[in-house]
Amino acid sequence: MPTFHSNGIAIAYETHGKGLTTGKPILLIHGFGSSGKVNWIDTGWVETLTGAGYEAITFDNRGHGASRKLYDTSLYFAHDMAEDALHLLDHLGIERCPVIGYSMGARIAAFLCLKHPQRVSAAVFGGMGVNLTTGLEDSEEIITALTAESLEQVTGRTGRQFRIFADHNKADRAALAACMVNSREPMPEADIRRITTPILVAVGEADEMAGSAEALAGLLLDAEAFTIPRRDHMRATGDPAFKRAALDFLSRHAP
Repeated sequence: MPTFHSNGIAIAYETHGKGLTTGKPILLIHGFGSSGKVNWIDTGWVETLTGAGYEAITFDNRGHGASRKLYDTSLYFAHDMAEDALHLLDHLGIERCPVIGYSMGARIAAFLCLKHPQRVSAAVFGGMGVNLTTGLEDSEEIITALTAESLEQVTGRTGRQFRIFADHNKADRAALAACMVNSREPMPEADIRRITTPILVAVGEADEMAGSAEALAGLLLDAEAFTIPRRDHMRATGDPAFKRAALDFLSRHAP
């Protein structure tokens, strides 16, 4: 994978399709413990988007995938990771494009929309509802699960889910544990109300982690809410209904 440097941190990325030549790039920001491949390629998102004429740009957030691993918790604030996304657009010479983020990636996308609205034509926040305003209460459980010597020592349901996911992806668990400390940086309601980018908020019907899609959409100036039927947080990522809703939204707001 090619890499570029964002504030001295090596970030790995890939481009898929021919959107740069047709003027249709789209940036994809993955969730915690995942990677560009796991979140977007393996779930069929890249195939869906390139089939619709986009160039899908995937990258591995700092501490994830093939990007540099960091163990300083102060380097994982969501607003700093939003700057990595911005610097990737700069690196590729993209002035403005739509963005899709899932879970932690949606939180990062929200900070990108807030800080650099001129760079984002429209955005999809997947797996992130009104809990964008909070840091969530299960972070310590997840950190404990990631730093346990073995899965057998992890008893909490949420902790086990994330530990199994990290082990399956052969992730650097120490880097992920450091990331979890600050990556769930809350965004105050006042800042959410300042976001002018058109947003689709898509949350699984059984997602207990994201919070209400309707409640977050109600705080945003220009937003729609979509409920992904019969899906929880982990299983909503590649859902076909989610993809259809996103493509429809983008066709109307970032043609």
